[in-house]
Amino acid sequence: MMIKSSAPLQKELLQDQQNEIDAFHIYSTLAKKTGNTHNAKILSSIASDEQNHYNLIKEYTKKELTPNRLKIFLYVILARLLGFTFALKLLENAEQKAQDTYKKIGKSYPELKSITRDEEQHERDLIDMMNEDRLSYIGSIVLGLNDALVELTGALAGFTFALQNAQIIGVLGLITGIAASLSMGASEYLSAKHEHQKNAGKAASYTAIAYVITVMVLILPFLLLQDAFLSLFITIFLAIVIIALFNYYVAVAKDFSFKKRFLEMASISLGVAAVSFLIGVLVKSTLGVGL
Repeated sequence: MMIKSSAPLQKELLQDQQNEIDAFHIYSTLAKKTGNTHNAKILSSIASDEQNHYNLIKEYTKKELTPNRLKIFLYVILARLLGFTFALKLLENAEQKAQDTYKKIGKSYPELKSITRDEEQHERDLIDMMNEDRLSYIGSIVLGLNDALVELTGALAGFTFALQNAQIIGVLGLITGIAASLSMGASEYLSAKHEHQKNAGKAASYTAIAYVITVMVLILPFLLLQDAFLSLFITIFLAIVIIALFNYYVAVAKDFSFKKRFLEMASISLGVAAVSFLIGVLVKSTLGVGL
């Protein structure tokens, strides 16, 4: 039967129908690509539900839709690069609007209420299902990332005013960053080994790698540009971008508050950079250190 309703509502249903067929293909594809049998079974089950939702909505719209191949490809790439949990949570978040539509017309068409119940169960299944290294060791990644942002932005800010030579500051930042990454990795190894809650080697690797990657991004402007102060400005901008991207990832994957965590990390990093810059001013003016 065709829904006797407004054109906007009919348009929403067609969009929801499109989302359901896209989700079916995304879940089906990821089920084939995961190496975890338990995860593959749940993903296949959810894919089957999404196909049922598509067919149910089609009874109302009387339209056959084709999947969006680009959307499917992008979600598969996201899952490969950032993990299955992030990609699937992002997909579930995108389906929230569809749930609102189903609730809106649920009184007149109770069959669609079952879709809302299925969608809510999907989210719980996904949370219970996922067990990825990158999320199990998220604390280690946060440790490396946060320490690199706080320590290196602070050091680079201090070096900038004291030395005012972009290339030398970049080299000093690189040496400082690599040494600090090894130190942080070793500390995380000892901490994880003492707690016996996770693989100490993996924990240390995640911490050190997160630290080194952050260091390389932050010092890049100093190695490429001649103006030390412009390099510092770009570095601080990059630090804010890194904080925003990482916290968005964690907010989606772990259901945390993006705004709270972003403001906390950004305030600490920028605060330390400001204090370090003032120390650089003090060192240069009182000790005459500079080039």
